Amino acid sequence: MSTHRIDKVEKLLKEELSNIFLFKLRDSSLGFITITKVIATPDLKRAKVYLSVFEKEKRDFVLGKIKKDVKIIRSELAHRISLKFCPELDFYIDDTQDYVEKIEGLIKKIHSQSDRENDNEINRTEG
Repeated sequence: MSTHRIDKVEKLLKEELSNIFLFKLRDSSLGFITITKVIATPDLKRAKVYLSVFEKEKRDFVLGKIKKDVKIIRSELAHRISLKFCPELDFYIDDTQDYVEKIEGLIKKIHSQSDRENDNEINRTEG
């Protein structure tokens, strides 16, 4: 199957799953969830769905609840898409933002240490 078709199906799945989460699974206990990425297998029988959960401390709860409701989600998805079959859905937490924040923190730490060393060097040469 062409990568172009797979990309289109991934985009469709992401859009429809977003709508399902927004309009069908109105569970306020889940908080703010964003579907960041959908990766389908070449045969379109499985799809990995990556979620971003706004409240970090609720991630395990949200993932557990969604995995519990996966049959309902998949059934709703099957009614919304026109594919030969609806893919099996595997949900994961997208921790990309955590990684970005960690790298930014390390870069800031390096810059602040470098700034302090430069200040110390200037003070030594002036003194």
